Amino acid sequence: MAIFDMESRDIFRNLSPLDHRYWQANGEVFDGLSLCLSEAAQVRICAQVEAALLETHLELRGLSSASNTAAIAKALAGILPEEVYAEEERTRHNIRALVNILQKRLAECGASALAPLVHLGATSADILDTARSIGVRDAVQGILLPLLAKVLIELCTLAENEAETAQVGRTHGQHAVPLTFGFAISEYASRLGKCVGRIEDLCASLVGKLSGAVGSYNALSMSYREPEEVERVFLARLGLLPSEHSTQVVEPEPLLRLLLEINAAFGVLANLSDDLRNLQRTEIGEVREAFGEGQVGSSTMPQKRNPWNSEHVKSLWKAFFPRVLTFFMDQVSEHQRDLTNSASERFVADYLAGFGAAVNRELSVLRGLVVDRGRMAANLALSGGAVLAEPAYILLAEAGLADAHERLRRITLAAERDAVPFHQALARDPETSAILSERLAALGLPPAGEFFAAPAAYRGHAAEKARAIARKYRETGSRILAERAAADLRHEAASMPGT
Repeated sequence: MAIFDMESRDIFRNLSPLDHRYWQANGEVFDGLSLCLSEAAQVRICAQVEAALLETHLELRGLSSASNTAAIAKALAGILPEEVYAEEERTRHNIRALVNILQKRLAECGASALAPLVHLGATSADILDTARSIGVRDAVQGILLPLLAKVLIELCTLAENEAETAQVGRTHGQHAVPLTFGFAISEYASRLGKCVGRIEDLCASLVGKLSGAVGSYNALSMSYREPEEVERVFLARLGLLPSEHSTQVVEPEPLLRLLLEINAAFGVLANLSDDLRNLQRTEIGEVREAFGEGQVGSSTMPQKRNPWNSEHVKSLWKAFFPRVLTFFMDQVSEHQRDLTNSASERFVADYLAGFGAAVNRELSVLRGLVVDRGRMAANLALSGGAVLAEPAYILLAEAGLADAHERLRRITLAAERDAVPFHQALARDPETSAILSERLAALGLPPAGEFFAAPAAYRGHAAEKARAIARKYRETGSRILAERAAADLRHEAASMPGT
């Protein structure tokens, strides 16, 4: 029985860093996930699924009563994971162990007449796969989606606050043309926002089953003329739809698609973290993570303030995104069922916990992020205005100059050679400057000497786009949080005595 002493086990003796290092850093998130994905949760949810099946049999046979419902609820409350595990040591079968314990508890509650209906018409996978869908659904809807919504709202707030903050664009690690920091951040609001919407939809598409040993309702057809209707009524009690076609196991694609979309969101967070980490380089220094008063960046270099939180998010992504390969491999089961997914599917919980840790860390980064607008302006000015070679080229081409690109290339090279700002190099070419000023005037813009001396003004629709994206996805994040709060209130009200 030593295996059941896990509650008192020193957490620093655990093998998985999820169970010591990351649980300590993400206590609230992991505690919530534990209610849906832990082994105790698995036993509890499987018991609830068995109870829903029993209630369905009673309903369809006209045997539903307040006393039966009360007896089932009391029997469920008395089932302990360690007791089921101990019974499994004897039966060598987890679901049969659970069924035996549930029947025993019903007898203790004076409802032994219900025992023959426990598990009737079901195979183990009917219970396990349905329970897995419930656990994953509740973890995603109750914990991960609200957490993602908070990250999304922080991104939208940052995009709005920095919509006008000029920043040099970077491609291939080189200065490109100006944009705004709000626009750069809105990229991630857009990408993550779409992932969040898909995760919502795919989570609602998880399915269950009650179709028996090979999926063709053989067992249920011994008791009911319409076994598929029995399955529908049973799953409706649990808030699930039936798998359109199942074998002994539920069709794997609904869960696979959900996990793949979560993995896409994981990649967005890794990309965001990488960008924020690079913007914290000493030679760039445009943002920085919050740094606690007693925090240490290096054991030997006291001046260091490392962007370790952003690096941590990417590191978690590196550890967990390869799990997608296993998710794909779990699509394949020989004929109507084999057990090659029995171990691998258990690690879905680890994956979701790793993702939750990354989302939680990203949220802390964004909430503490400091934007150095002065450094952004200084970095934009580093090129001496050469980032405005693009609009000069476009204006000359619009004026009909076939050699516009070559003409500007020579001017930028001269500016670099002579170490003068781009607008001064342009001024040395009166013909080109005159053409540019004429085209600028037609657009209602300042003359060439003034326009090309102010790179921050050339930002296209960056600010407008940043605000539009922020408005759109703030609504998504706020709606998810409002729906979660309403669901929590309903659950709290339903849990009150007398309801």
